[in-house]
Amino acid sequence: MGEMPAAVTSQALPWWSALLMPVLLGLATWAALAWDAALTARVSGGPAGRAALLAPAREAARLLVGQRRHTVASDRVLARVGVAALPVAALLAAAVLPLGERPVADLGVGVVWFNAMEVVAWAAVWMVGWGSNSALGLVGGYRFVAQGLAYELPHMFAIITAALGAESLRITTIVDAQQDLWFVAIMPVAFVVYLMSAAAMAFWGPFDAPVARDVAGGAAVELSGVDRLVFYGGRWLLLVVAAAMAVPLFLGGGGGPLLSPWAWVAVKTVAVLALLVWLRHRFPTLRMDRYTEFSWVVLVPLTIAQALVVALVVLAKGGDVAGGGM
Repeated sequence: MGEMPAAVTSQALPWWSALLMPVLLGLATWAALAWDAALTARVSGGPAGRAALLAPAREAARLLVGQRRHTVASDRVLARVGVAALPVAALLAAAVLPLGERPVADLGVGVVWFNAMEVVAWAAVWMVGWGSNSALGLVGGYRFVAQGLAYELPHMFAIITAALGAESLRITTIVDAQQDLWFVAIMPVAFVVYLMSAAAMAFWGPFDAPVARDVAGGAAVELSGVDRLVFYGGRWLLLVVAAAMAVPLFLGGGGGPLLSPWAWVAVKTVAVLALLVWLRHRFPTLRMDRYTEFSWVVLVPLTIAQALVVALVVLAKGGDVAGGGM
């Protein structure tokens, strides 16, 4: 695939910027939690406003002082490795996210790296469910594996379509290719499918069956105290990172008038994240069998067709989908 000049795409942020990334992700996660708490309060008639803003801190404090519990003959090492691996996977995936114009790690295979970190999340949730030695937790773990098998193919086709439009797997090159026209305008199907798969990747409603509050309980049913806090913190981080990745892939990255690139990245990320949180309160949890059927019968053919259309446009325009020279 074609690449932009090395002066544009090969530079990465200074090493100390890696320390800034967790702080920014933490702030975004706090904002998303507060927004979710406000929507929940609006539906249930509970306290909103400042109470919703402080809801993440109250919940974190409650879990921090909670006592850890475990089932008989549980594999604590396996379960806790899975708990810790979830936020680690989210942070590693965020390494290729552009902070304004450049990411912490400007990898030539940034799209592949991002997708690979999802595999770590798969393993993490399954290990949590298996390590608890609980039938209910194991059901939740296998639910996530089944959900992953359903969303992963449409997800890969969606992000590869963006890479195909830019003729590169490098995230910064994909952003540069959208200087004249954002990819969401020419890849609407891929964008919508990506948002759906982003919610499924973070097992977020309506794809929250792996942690659903039904008779099975979910993968985290046996977690308590700090283990539960880290697990759900990793889940929220995954949601934030997945929402942020939609910005360079489909929404032009830091491109936009008046504001600086980093401000545009923040605004677009907050908008996508707010949409995902809002949609959670509008749709019920989907059954795995229905979602799997819909994914394989509808989403996979749609994303393949979208990729073929983009490929034909690239060939017709000599490798210039968005109008900017490659």
